[in-house]
Amino acid sequence: MSPRLGCRQRGAIGLMAAGTLAVALVFMVLAVDSGRLYLEKRKLQSIADTSALETASRGGLCSPANTANDYARENAARNGFTVVAGDNSRGLTVTCGTLPTNASNIRVFTPDATKSEAVRVIATRSVATSIATGIWNMFSATPAPAQTVLSATAVAAYAPPVAQLTIRSSLASVDSTKSPFLNATIGGLLGGSLSLTAAGWNGLIQTNVNLLSYLDQLAIQLNVAAGDYDALLNTAVSATQLIDSTVKVLQQNGTVATAIITDVISVKAIAPNTQVLKVGDLLKIATGTPAAALNTNVQLFQLLETVAQLSGSKSAAGAAVQMNIPLIGNVSIQTKVIEPPQLSAIGNPAKAKEGLAKNPQTDQIYVRTAQVRTLVTIDMSVLKLVSGLASTVTSLATPVAGVVNNLLHLNLAGVVSSVLCAVACDSTDVEIASKLDILIEAGGATSHVTDFSCVNNATKSLTVHATASPAALAVGNIDAASAFSSSAPVAAQPIRLLDIGSKRCRLVVLCGPRTPNVGGGLLLKAQSTIGSQMGTLFYSAVAEMNQAPTYRMLQPTGDMVASLSGTLAGLQVTYAPPSGSVSSGALAGVAGFLATITTTLVSAIQNLLAPLLDPIVNTLFKSLGINLGNAEVGANLSCHMGRAYLVI
Repeated sequence: MSPRLGCRQRGAIGLMAAGTLAVALVFMVLAVDSGRLYLEKRKLQSIADTSALETASRGGLCSPANTANDYARENAARNGFTVVAGDNSRGLTVTCGTLPTNASNIRVFTPDATKSEAVRVIATRSVATSIATGIWNMFSATPAPAQTVLSATAVAAYAPPVAQLTIRSSLASVDSTKSPFLNATIGGLLGGSLSLTAAGWNGLIQTNVNLLSYLDQLAIQLNVAAGDYDALLNTAVSATQLIDSTVKVLQQNGTVATAIITDVISVKAIAPNTQVLKVGDLLKIATGTPAAALNTNVQLFQLLETVAQLSGSKSAAGAAVQMNIPLIGNVSIQTKVIEPPQLSAIGNPAKAKEGLAKNPQTDQIYVRTAQVRTLVTIDMSVLKLVSGLASTVTSLATPVAGVVNNLLHLNLAGVVSSVLCAVACDSTDVEIASKLDILIEAGGATSHVTDFSCVNNATKSLTVHATASPAALAVGNIDAASAFSSSAPVAAQPIRLLDIGSKRCRLVVLCGPRTPNVGGGLLLKAQSTIGSQMGTLFYSAVAEMNQAPTYRMLQPTGDMVASLSGTLAGLQVTYAPPSGSVSSGALAGVAGFLATITTTLVSAIQNLLAPLLDPIVNTLFKSLGINLGNAEVGANLSCHMGRAYLVI
């Protein structure tokens, strides 16, 4: 190789090396600039993200007070991005709005200062122009700006509002007169017997159970994945398992007295172990409800009461109670839960409001008390000892005998006195019915969310529609087998309160068998329905979730207990003629005469039955969480509960 050719090759390699280094330098500059801009952009995006998330989590609003802007700036400052008035190098723009879905099913942010569904934060920052741009400016007639403005946008959705409704038991305390009744009622619905003292029942009333801990304990016992509350609500469970979870939660709480836990264990001992219930029968939790919303308390007594009613509604048996009424004696009371209660419901009030327009209604936050039928059976042999009724029957006997004799042309001698009959004679014999039935049906109360407002926490509100269902009272002869049918209402048949018969006697003590229906009889019946009450409960100051509920009561237009008592004024007493051929004129005469004397009879029956209503209404229904004519509904509302999340 000639020396001259080698020199030419070395020169070419040098040029290639210089060109390669220049290209490498350009790429290095681009890499450095791109990396610097990327890091600046990433920092700016994190500022926008965290500011939007905190603003949404704290429930920032753009109207009437612009708290959203304050929350966003506070977050940015904590992260080293301080926005100073007059400094154009940094900016933070906060906008509130909604997230409608467009035609492509993509959520888009729409500004609206009055809405708080989402918040958008745009962060801007000026940075030095890149080195490459500076070099470009050296050779360009139109130089680029020395500063480049970077921008980052984040849209965070507020945590959805959460509301809770609760219907509270109207039983505030238990004394020694009520505890036996509660033992028989709650125990009977569970299929056994209880012997809790008044102090024991009061301990249950005054103790609370954390709902979140209770559901988590149920999930462990039922082998449901932790946190999967949708699956838990649809899992079959027995009354024993429901109460056993309560025991375990109470045992984990060191402040609960041992006596209370012992009483709950005694309730569990009689509970059926058949898995015929669902956790969702106990309470309703809407899909998507944050776990934080479940961190609330429920009354222990209400929890056990609801489990007992759920169990009773699934079985054929009801609670049978014997009450001792002063001046009357023992009265048999049978109670059956026709429709079980819904203790509590938690969900999104926005979805509940939207669901009202759908058919069927969806996403409702709905609670109800139980629908209960109670059959009271009075042994009429006891009634004969009541002075008012006994004297009424005696006073009826003589005039009835005379009227029946004259108008129906019967040969009745009247009430036999101590004077001996010289010959055989017929004596009037008035017989009272063997029993009297009273049926009380209480439909309880229902309530559901219809509207809400979350403009700000100071003025948030919840609107609830409440209905106290009709109550019915029937007096007469009621078939016990059909009294507790859930498929049809119960109709009372007239009871033959008095039967006018006769006996053939020679002496007062020498009488033959009684012949019934010689002079007919008196039929007794009463049946009426006390109309439902409905109205709107407005909670303008409503408690946050996880706090004690705010209670409102539906005020009835009338006194329901007085209405039930007033039903007795509508007792119908009619005359049933004897069998055979009797002229219509004679029957009309008998009926007309008896109408004048049955007023005394009706008054005596009213005085007898009225004292039965108060013990049943005030003790039985209250122990079952039913307050006739009133709906005491508790409400909670949190406008922004749980974690906010980025959507755009």
